Amino acid sequence: MDLYTLGLIFFTSLLVYAYYRLSNKTLKVPPCPVRPLPIVGHLLALKADQRPQFKQWREQCGDIFSVYLGSKLLVVINDFQLIKDTFVKRADDFSDRPVMFLDEMTGQKGRGIVMNSGHVWKEQRSVALSILRKFGFGKNVLAERVQEEVSHYLDYLSSYDSKPVDIRKITTESTANIICSILTGKRYEYNDPTFQKLIMEIENFFSSNKQEAVVTFFPLLKYLPGHHKMAQNMNYIFSILKEFIVKSKDKDPEDNFIASYVSEKDSRIAIGGDTSMDEINLLRSVFDLFIAGTETTSTTICWFVLYMLNYPHIQKKIFDEIEAHIGTERVPSIQDRPKLVYLNAAIKETQRLSSIAPQAALRMCSKDLTIGEFTLPKGSLMVPNLDSVLLDKKIWGSDADVFNPDRFIDAKGQLKKPEEFIPFGVGRRVCLGESMAKTELFLYLSSLIQRFHLLPVHPDQPPPMDYIYGLTMIPKPYQLRLVERASI
Repeated sequence: MDLYTLGLIFFTSLLVYAYYRLSNKTLKVPPCPVRPLPIVGHLLALKADQRPQFKQWREQCGDIFSVYLGSKLLVVINDFQLIKDTFVKRADDFSDRPVMFLDEMTGQKGRGIVMNSGHVWKEQRSVALSILRKFGFGKNVLAERVQEEVSHYLDYLSSYDSKPVDIRKITTESTANIICSILTGKRYEYNDPTFQKLIMEIENFFSSNKQEAVVTFFPLLKYLPGHHKMAQNMNYIFSILKEFIVKSKDKDPEDNFIASYVSEKDSRIAIGGDTSMDEINLLRSVFDLFIAGTETTSTTICWFVLYMLNYPHIQKKIFDEIEAHIGTERVPSIQDRPKLVYLNAAIKETQRLSSIAPQAALRMCSKDLTIGEFTLPKGSLMVPNLDSVLLDKKIWGSDADVFNPDRFIDAKGQLKKPEEFIPFGVGRRVCLGESMAKTELFLYLSSLIQRFHLLPVHPDQPPPMDYIYGLTMIPKPYQLRLVERASI
């Protein structure tokens, strides 16, 4: 790119920035914590880890504040009631998504479920939910599928024979296998080359996602080296998923999601219905479901294990509950869930304290909108800050930063369901796989604690409860020893 082109791009960007800044001055937008700079906005002010920064800016500006990503206005919504009033009570106004850079680069703009809007999104989400319910979301048939995979997972962990192991990779592979079996009707061996490559590329996708966000809001950067690698990564994932679709679409529709989607698409087309169901939306929906069904569950499991290493008395209490209500002669089933109140409370506390997706996916204003005294111009971005709810001491008490499952148990020993517990998001964009995640977490973690005593590699030196900031908050790598309880 020559200097003339670079200068033209810079000048155009400056004009766009000036236009947005001048137009926003006529509107009362939420306050900014610091003055934005020309062109870059708050880019240079944003830290690598924005969680403590957003907490500080909330204290400085109040429950709603503005951040400029280049010329684009991002409004951060804090406080449970404000988030509920905005994204639940006014769901029609605040459910659209912005177009991301990679979606344009890979021809996926306006496709699929997660980063789509309007009638296409509504149809794709509705179809996906209908098919997933058919495959047992929230029912025993899904639980049986999960139990089968959990058995393979535990046997693999047992092969380490109490030696130190980092469980993150195998946990990701195992949870990915469940969504694979739903999408394609097939379970993969952990060492299958295609399956291994898919997992690796998905991990690369998550690690590069922050870079994609920067390029989305600073288009000038797309002329610099590096962004093509992100598109190549996503296209490689699509190429593997296309193979899955080719191998699965002609099977019995009762066998897998892909065949069921194709069957429903053909039925709607045959009767002359107006439908957005097509091969591209199928591909993107499979991608969305695979991503959503893998990363968050495996990350939550890794956090739970880390908390068990740091709070051994809680691990013992969970095992004692399992031993009292289930015993050790059979594996836990989904029917046991109501019996294990303390385990369920510990799972909820893991989701609350780890807060693995603190800034839920971006929303976008499709028109000028107001929130209280403030006006958000059309095209503005919004994000609910879930940290502001899940870690709020006004809600959870002065020990909100401590792992304490008892906060989810009432005076009668029953499991509490506080409305402020929102790890899956809120409104119409609530996580599609919430019921599946709940089933997985219960069966994985009850079975894990029943079979193994989780120990730090070095006695009385548990790994620190630190995280890596990214699209999801994963624990920093750690190892542990899994000792078969039968051998103790």
